[in-house]
Amino acid sequence: MIELLFIGLLAGLIAGVSPCILPVLPVIFVGWTAAPREGVDPRRARRRRALAVVGGLVLSFSLLALVGSVILSAFGLPKNFLMWAGVVVTGLVGLGLIFSSLGHLLERPFRKLAVAPPSQVSSGFVLGLALGAVFVPCGGPVLSAITFIGAHHSVSIESVFLTIFFAVGAATPLLIVALAGDAVVERSQSIARISRKLRPVGGLMLIGVSLLIAFNATAGIQTWIPGYTNSLQKSVEGNRFATNALHSLSHQQSSDGQIGNCVDANPTLQRCGHAPEFAGISTWLNTPHDRALRLSSLRGHVVLIDFWTYSCINCLRSLPHVEAWYSRYHRDGFEVIGVHSPEFDFEHVVTNIRSAAHSLGVKYPVAVDNQLATWGAYGNQYWPAEYLIDANGVIRHVAFGEGNYPASEELIRQLLQAAHPGVILPTATNVADRTPTSALSSETYLGTSRAQYYDNSNLIGQQYFSYSMPSPIPAGTYGLGGQWYVGADSITAGSSAKLDITYLARHVYLVLAGHGQLTVTLKGVTRTISVSGFPRLYTLASSKGLHSGQLHLSFTSGVKAFDFTFG
Repeated sequence: MIELLFIGLLAGLIAGVSPCILPVLPVIFVGWTAAPREGVDPRRARRRRALAVVGGLVLSFSLLALVGSVILSAFGLPKNFLMWAGVVVTGLVGLGLIFSSLGHLLERPFRKLAVAPPSQVSSGFVLGLALGAVFVPCGGPVLSAITFIGAHHSVSIESVFLTIFFAVGAATPLLIVALAGDAVVERSQSIARISRKLRPVGGLMLIGVSLLIAFNATAGIQTWIPGYTNSLQKSVEGNRFATNALHSLSHQQSSDGQIGNCVDANPTLQRCGHAPEFAGISTWLNTPHDRALRLSSLRGHVVLIDFWTYSCINCLRSLPHVEAWYSRYHRDGFEVIGVHSPEFDFEHVVTNIRSAAHSLGVKYPVAVDNQLATWGAYGNQYWPAEYLIDANGVIRHVAFGEGNYPASEELIRQLLQAAHPGVILPTATNVADRTPTSALSSETYLGTSRAQYYDNSNLIGQQYFSYSMPSPIPAGTYGLGGQWYVGADSITAGSSAKLDITYLARHVYLVLAGHGQLTVTLKGVTRTISVSGFPRLYTLASSKGLHSGQLHLSFTSGVKAFDFTFG
């Protein structure tokens, strides 16, 4: 844990000197324009204000990163509400520096809490709180893990400390800049004498920054300046230890202690402890009147808990086997519960899940595990993952990933016969196993959070940017050309958007959303795919045997791409 916190601190420091931090730097220089009251040491007041700004930023950013989505969900607010609130408060603080009466009004709620004159500490703290809502450091694995934890409401003590260490690291360069500015003021007596008169200038600076952020006009600053911290960020956050630790923190919570000792795909039945009850399920599908189920109410039945998500190709290849087992053995006391545990934001949308389940022919109950609470209760880390539970509620078999279906079905039959002695079971199912048996290209995520297979030198996040297609494209990577908007877990096509990817597989799949067209060119043959509706998996290429090639993709504006998978 100590090593992970150190990585979080270093990641924050790197983010704090990256191009993404530049838009908020002007705000730091507002500190010396807030002249102290009579009888207060000017330098001490400026330092206190600087500390208050940074302290407010650390507190605000940490809270919003971890529980911001909880707040928004509780009040039914849009996802960008807190950002706009920060923009408004930043502008109001700026107006308060121009108009003293408004400044005193804004400081009034904090007067009783201030340990120094409120014109220095209180307004600085308020400004820091506002900055925390608009503060968007360059994304990396640490920030992605923090965002994932907050979005899925799975906050733990480890994630809290990781967030604080990251925020402190990112804010440290800002504090150094603020103190350096104070040193400049201290050495320049002319500036110090007129600092009170420069308050309106600082106010105008704050208002200007808030307007730039509101209209996303700061994007140009980050575009013009190279990503000089990219290689350092990769070396700190992309090493094997950091990757494993962050994955464990964001994807694995607690289990009952015995599940983790169960051997994956063991050929014989095991005893892995009692199955945890369903937790945090927001919606149930395919139950009478969509009523909630309890695992304890299924005693006497053999139950298969299948963790899946509707856009996961591995899940979709295993789904026909699960559906066949349910159809074949349901009359004999066999139940399947599909726990839908999302990986992407769009997989949280219940209407998307309902439509996908219907189109995929899923008849058994589906539990929508948007908070990943049930996922965490089982300590699960895989899509798909199967937990086979006997009639007494004890986990007897686990299987992670695809394949080994005949062995799993044989164990289902054994448990059914043990639960209902004398039962005559139908013949075993005969569904083709489409699990890949040879080495394939790795799953390739698009977006800034997991761009390990991106070949260009830099991804510009949270804005439209024109990319130049590299040549050649190294094996197992992709490159971008034309205009793209790159988000955390997806990219959205702009003008003349193109994507080239090299691969080794029989089949190439891509999760797409939006409305438009995708043109696919492979070995000189071109075909067009129409994209519409909620995000789902599209087949881009298929061949009878293993194929090594390069796909050339052209997108119309507005089409959104998430994730390549291969079969």
